[in-house]
Amino acid sequence: MVRRCFVVPVMIFIILFALPRTVDGRVVRIEVEDRSVVYDGESTGPHGRYEVIRGKIYFAFDPAHPRNQNITDLSLAPRNDRGEVEAWTRFVIMQPTVVEMRRGIGMVEVVNRGRPAALRYFNDAGGSFEDLASDPASLGDLLLLRQGLTLMWLGWQWDVPRNEGRFRLHVPRAQHPDGSPVTGLVRSDWVVDDTTFTMALGHRDHVAYRPVRFDHPDNVLTRRSGRYADRKVVPRSDWRFGRAVADSVGARIVRDSTKITLTSGFQPGHIYELVYRASHPALVGLGPAAIRDAVAYLKHDSRSIAPVDRVFGLGISQTGRFLRQFVYDGFNTTEGGRMAFDGMMVLTAGGGRGSFNHRFAQPSRDGHRYSAFFYPTDLFPFSTATQFDSVGIERDGLYAHLARPDHAPRTMFINTGYEYYGRAASLIHTTPDGTTDVALAPGERIYHLASAQHVPGALPDAPAPDSTAFLAEHPIDTRPVYRALLVAMTNWLDHGTEPPPSAFPTVGEDTLVPVNALQFPAVAGVEPPGVVHTAHRMDYGPRWDRSRVITNQPPHIGRAFGMLVPQVDSVGNELGGVRSVFVQAPLATLTPWRLRTDARHNTNELADFLGGMIPLARTDTAASASTDPRPTVQDLYPARDAYRARVREAADRLIEDGFLLTEDRAAEIDRAMALWDWLMAP
Repeated sequence: MVRRCFVVPVMIFIILFALPRTVDGRVVRIEVEDRSVVYDGESTGPHGRYEVIRGKIYFAFDPAHPRNQNITDLSLAPRNDRGEVEAWTRFVIMQPTVVEMRRGIGMVEVVNRGRPAALRYFNDAGGSFEDLASDPASLGDLLLLRQGLTLMWLGWQWDVPRNEGRFRLHVPRAQHPDGSPVTGLVRSDWVVDDTTFTMALGHRDHVAYRPVRFDHPDNVLTRRSGRYADRKVVPRSDWRFGRAVADSVGARIVRDSTKITLTSGFQPGHIYELVYRASHPALVGLGPAAIRDAVAYLKHDSRSIAPVDRVFGLGISQTGRFLRQFVYDGFNTTEGGRMAFDGMMVLTAGGGRGSFNHRFAQPSRDGHRYSAFFYPTDLFPFSTATQFDSVGIERDGLYAHLARPDHAPRTMFINTGYEYYGRAASLIHTTPDGTTDVALAPGERIYHLASAQHVPGALPDAPAPDSTAFLAEHPIDTRPVYRALLVAMTNWLDHGTEPPPSAFPTVGEDTLVPVNALQFPAVAGVEPPGVVHTAHRMDYGPRWDRSRVITNQPPHIGRAFGMLVPQVDSVGNELGGVRSVFVQAPLATLTPWRLRTDARHNTNELADFLGGMIPLARTDTAASASTDPRPTVQDLYPARDAYRARVREAADRLIEDGFLLTEDRAAEIDRAMALWDWLMAP
């Protein structure tokens, strides 16, 4: 039974640690504001009691240091009296209270848009992250604590929404040496499914760059009917920087430098895109530098409040792309020339990197088939191996810019089926044209979670339909696989125990194919995707490669890379990866994709992040009536017990292969049986 937690205020005042300059980073000060134990102060498992430390961490970056030359615009940032550039953020650390019981392995979660997710993904935790020391639900089943890990969260992103207590890195703005503002072009785009009059410049309520002038000639709004359609300029008289309001005065537009209002409204069926001139770009590249130096502080600083020997980074979706960019930009070597991250768990990042280290970068911007178009997200190189792109005439790789070859972290790239459709995932293990498989690095693992969607799924809660229609539910919860691989990562770093071999579809085995070669079963009323998210060679202007400054807004689109998706079996479920019990013992076709069929326009485009489910017909008679070519439930399982036996075999196979923990076996079987009961209910 979970015990009620309470806070023990072992430190109620601020302690300042003024840290001397170290050879591995410049953490100049730690402010510990609160130190509390969790779980009634009792043991949380083999590693004893845990504590939570909250406070602030302050950084300083030397623009002249060789390891900081990869930080965009660092030379243009205001400096302190020591000639350094400063930044700070909140942090939270969890660790065993008894030094001798610590495992010596740290996990730094690079938080997605300021919000921690590790406890939810690995501990099945609910509750509030702010209540770690008082709410049992916030700790879940304690898996991360039972592994003895030292956990750290801190801000790295400057523009997260100013609410909800998110982690934020406070950074300066670039300016010219004479104090005049740096200006440049910024782009925002929108797709709406209902008429809307006002849109925010920032992505997902993030802080926006403000226009230099409302009437600047560079401010241009366009609209187009599709991803590659021609842009048409919206007359300047039809839109304003401001927001539409209705009050006692009446309907009017209030001036607002963070929003635009279109008089006739943003209409469904169009992609709207605003390019405008802004000033004072944030030092976005201090984000990866801060993560680097925080890791260096944990590992190498003699005054670390949470010393560890090894650290792995966790990135989910946006921050998985962050970790790929982090390695590519050379941040995995500290100022002192030592390795930062020893390992990385990169979840659902696909082939992407992102806007994490360029001028006027908007880190929240991603890229999908039908939203957030053509930001610097899906760019060559995609694989860790250095490859030659004969079209772009360049040779590059994620590991090509490491300061030392042995600073490549042990890495797990873990993708779902969605990332092959919506995040260009195939390119991390094929040549740029998609014709040939590429050998992986010795310390690299790639896992494809077959038929899973981008986010963990859940069992349906509505009654099962009588027909085999496409349903907007997806039962595969990917977290049990993540939990097993988390344990494998800690053992990989701690004992050198090899994790499970890579499992992903390949060109050589015909399990990775162009989307038009997909052998999807012909289920009445269901159309598989005819398109996938496509990465292109992009031209952001002549200053992009040299100084990470975009001058082409919008960018020029070049030739596409070779995009491939996993082939499917006779049920329609994906081959070539880690196949959950729901795929090995199928009751439905589980699609990692979903089309925009509920929208009024562009219904053949992919929806972001989500998949769906097409239940199998229960009987041969039902299948004949609908001309369904897939096997029926009756064909596959004579009775409920036969299905249970098949599920048990699948679960045991996953445990044997290292993709399911023994402690999670019963819950996974129960979930599968709940799906049976849902589908077969009279």
